[in-house]
Amino acid sequence: MHEMALCEGIRRVVDRAANRPDVTRVTRVRLEIGQFAGVEKAALSFAWEVVMRGSKAEGADLVMIDLPGKALCYDCMEEVEIPERLSPCPRCGGGKLLPQGGDQMQIKDMEVL
Repeated sequence: MHEMALCEGIRRVVDRAANRPDVTRVTRVRLEIGQFAGVEKAALSFAWEVVMRGSKAEGADLVMIDLPGKALCYDCMEEVEIPERLSPCPRCGGGKLLPQGGDQMQIKDMEVL
């Protein structure tokens, strides 16, 4: 389950950001996840609960924000949103698409007390 490793990386970032005397705990972390990032959200939620134990983020809400898959269509030269990596262009039906986004995962922000 690579979601456990992802959460361990997130914990390192959150721990560094929350390692200040004015921060007693982290209450919410918002995470942007691209449609093609290959992340299983249920597994990520489970891993979150396990990995954050004993940290300032223990019990914090994990909010997952979905980002669409995007591609540049070489037939119509438009950037389009696509539901799957091999989908045709929704504008012109072309099949020459270069992925432009949707495979990233990043912390958008976090709330602390």
